[in-house]
Amino acid sequence: MSGNFDASEFIDDDFHSGRHQAAAAQPSLPSAAVPENLRAPSRDEVDTKVNDMQTKLAELKRAQQELERERTALEELRRRQAELSTGRQEMEQNLTRGIGLLEEAEFAARRDAEQMTKSLIELRESLLKVENIHEEAWTKEDLNVELTRALTIIENARMEWNSARLKFAILSGESPAEAAKKQVSGGAFEVLLREKNYAELCKLGLALTWPIAVAGLAIFVVLLLHGK
Repeated sequence: MSGNFDASEFIDDDFHSGRHQAAAAQPSLPSAAVPENLRAPSRDEVDTKVNDMQTKLAELKRAQQELERERTALEELRRRQAELSTGRQEMEQNLTRGIGLLEEAEFAARRDAEQMTKSLIELRESLLKVENIHEEAWTKEDLNVELTRALTIIENARMEWNSARLKFAILSGESPAEAAKKQVSGGAFEVLLREKNYAELCKLGLALTWPIAVAGLAIFVVLLLHGK
């Protein structure tokens, strides 16, 4: 049996035919094929990436400019809000202080006007009484009585005049500017005293009176020594 072996009896013609057809259908690959992730980019791919990068940079630049405009607008808004807050606080303080000062000045002016009206009435009455003194109508019998009455009218008129002069500096020949200056000086002194507490007022009084106190003490010592 082994002597009559024929190798062709074990060859499958259909199998070999299929292998040859599959080999013929498969395209031939280059001998040094490079994987996709390691392949160098082509020029077109590089140009495309460059254009994409430039587009993205332009978009980022536009976004940056827009953000800069928004930041500038927000800073301007913050500045105006701060200006509003500061201005409101400043004007509230100034207006409140101004209203208080004007109310006080209005009250003082109204009081002065009332006093001036009262003084005007009293001065007019005094003037009328003085003008009604008619010496030519006096007789010998009532001379002393009329003279006493007239002198009383003159004295009362003088008292009214001196009282008015003390109240209104303009009656003493001072200009309104000088009168206002004295009023401001007196008001400043009053404000100074009002702002001091008791201890500070004591110190101020001591500073003003210590020379008198020292002089009085010296006189007392001298008199005491002479008495001995």
